[in-house]
Amino acid sequence: MIRWLGFLLVILAILLLSRKNLGIAMFAGAIILELFFDPNNLLLRIWMNLINPSTILLATIVGLIPIISGVLNETGQIDELVRNMRIGRRTFLIMSPALIGLLPMPGGALLSAPLVNKAGAKLADERKAAINIWFRHILYLVYPLSADLIVSTRSAGIGLYQPIPYLSIILFLMTLLGFFFFLPGDLGEMTYEKPFSLKGLLSPLLILLIAPILDLILSELKILPLEELATLIAVLASLILSIFFGKLSLMGFYRVIIKSKPWNFAFMIVGIMVFLGVFRDSGILSLLADVPLTLDAIFGVAFLFGFITGRIVTPAGIIFPIYLVKFGTVSPLVFSLIYFGIFLGYVMTPVHPCVSLTLVSLKVDFKDYIRTIGPPIAVAASASLLAIHFLTP
Repeated sequence: MIRWLGFLLVILAILLLSRKNLGIAMFAGAIILELFFDPNNLLLRIWMNLINPSTILLATIVGLIPIISGVLNETGQIDELVRNMRIGRRTFLIMSPALIGLLPMPGGALLSAPLVNKAGAKLADERKAAINIWFRHILYLVYPLSADLIVSTRSAGIGLYQPIPYLSIILFLMTLLGFFFFLPGDLGEMTYEKPFSLKGLLSPLLILLIAPILDLILSELKILPLEELATLIAVLASLILSIFFGKLSLMGFYRVIIKSKPWNFAFMIVGIMVFLGVFRDSGILSLLADVPLTLDAIFGVAFLFGFITGRIVTPAGIIFPIYLVKFGTVSPLVFSLIYFGIFLGYVMTPVHPCVSLTLVSLKVDFKDYIRTIGPPIAVAASASLLAIHFLTP
């Protein structure tokens, strides 16, 4: 009984503290786990996970990603990319928040909301809010250098690229649902104030795409001792290109680092990796082995945790280790469905800063937002549950 109390305290601590600082929340969860399950090895186990090369490399990688985003934003390269997409209004309303959404920065929704507001002038405000949130996050499903996907696949014990074929199908479904529910009728043609620039289009695209392409090539060649080294090299290549194309000065780079606060992202990853290591070795796995859980129930918990926390990595760090105990290995299909469950709760909740900032920016009530985004989420969740019943063992 005392161990169950410890487990519940771990979940509660992570859910509450993650609203303020996810790294601290995960460290707190690890400490509580050790105190209840193996207090004699508390310091040793935390230390061994801290100095693990994979932990150090992942923290470095995830710390560099917001710096790339900051450079793209500081030098105006992401604005150039959006300005030079010569596409229809509907496609613009999909692509502009999606591309800006690749920049993992606090308040990033405020960068795409004005673009959606202007391009979607004929649409109701609550529909524009739904467009900004829905399409801003869909590339999180498949972009390999998303911290959410990196950490979630690590939590599930599968390769970073393994679930992407299944997640691509989910991305296609999300795009169709967003198009059908949010972009009806004739919205007219886009007008552009400046002439087309091929360089303005291709340079930022190369920066965004070089990292996953290089990472995939190096990973497939298997010439490096640790798979994280391939990702680190790929991210560094993207960072160097962003600085080169953006002609960023040393002082400008310093400003980007201060503004993007990469240490917060790195600390978050360290906390998550320590928690996962402690979770795996603490003895809690035997406690959870006899708990009756079905995949539908896990999907529901994933959605609920996504809604409660307004995050993806927090639920992933809890749910996938539990799944591993109950069912063994996580298949790419099962990973994709659970990850999608978290994602659906995440895009719906006002706890998610992008949601709350978008609603404030576009002057939309939360109830109107829920009324607009609820139907496609219900369809997506129903499709996921059907897939669980008919496509999984």
